[in-house]
Amino acid sequence: MATEIRIPSLGESVSEATIGKWFKAVGDAVSQDEPVAELETDKVAMEVNAPAAGVLSEILAKEGDTVEVGALIGTLDESKGGAKAGAKADAQADAQAGTKAAAPRQEETTAAPAARDGAQSPAVRKLLAEHNLDAARIEGTGKDGRLTKADVLKAVAEGAARKPATAEAPKTAKPPAPPVREPDAPREERVRLTRLRQRIAERLKEAQNTAAMLTTFNEADMSAVIAYRARYKDLFEKKHGIKLGFMSFFVKACVHALREVPAVNASIDGDEIVYKNYYHLGIAVSAPNGLVVPVLRDADRKSFAECELEIADMGRRARDGRLELAELQGGTFT
Repeated sequence: MATEIRIPSLGESVSEATIGKWFKAVGDAVSQDEPVAELETDKVAMEVNAPAAGVLSEILAKEGDTVEVGALIGTLDESKGGAKAGAKADAQADAQAGTKAAAPRQEETTAAPAARDGAQSPAVRKLLAEHNLDAARIEGTGKDGRLTKADVLKAVAEGAARKPATAEAPKTAKPPAPPVREPDAPREERVRLTRLRQRIAERLKEAQNTAAMLTTFNEADMSAVIAYRARYKDLFEKKHGIKLGFMSFFVKACVHALREVPAVNASIDGDEIVYKNYYHLGIAVSAPNGLVVPVLRDADRKSFAECELEIADMGRRARDGRLELAELQGGTFT
């Protein structure tokens, strides 16, 4: 049976992507959820996973082709997948039987993690390396016990499975492990727009589409902030392992202003205005492929040090092209 491989949803305002690389060739066997291709958008790179186990029977979009969301880029033959998987399983069983007969029990237990570590997808291996995690200490929920990205992220959130340090290294600041994201919807308040406000919103949008745009610049006296930063920057860096910049001050100032004027932190959805009781701030970062705007989530709940650490971490990963698509979505103010 043929199964289609299509381009998944790419998030807000992204309608097309470029095929950056195929990880598999025609005739290769793939497992369900195994990455088969890499997509490049104007914001991030992401992987396309196999919707089922089988054999890659056709590639319809070459590397470098631009494809739209939902486009068909390849097909899988599931009928061949079972036979190949069965033969592979038999071969593995024979190899394991031979190993048990010839090698001591201790060698078997040490060889398993190495084999498992090599079977992970590129995305999983990258996450394991970034967070210094031992694959053998994480329980996999994928096919045949293979680790998934969700398994690794769960281990990161729980602070477990880290590899033992070989030597004591000098203390360096690391961004905190990403917390489990709290759903935004329960923290939103929806108020039905009056007919007058609906018309105002329509006219403002119409004006935005048809009128010439104007940018204004207003000066702010930063002397107090500059003096405060100069006074505490050395102590801040010694305590937190990162420099005290101006961005954390700007973040806190924006949060304060948005609390004072909640309509600026709101959006219009149909005939409702959605007041967002959370503050996800977009921080513009210059990347090799252009400007990207990763989102600092729940900025009101973060300390100055947490803001500086996360902004620096997002900046590094943006320049390396390692931002996830979800990190560029959901901002309430830029």
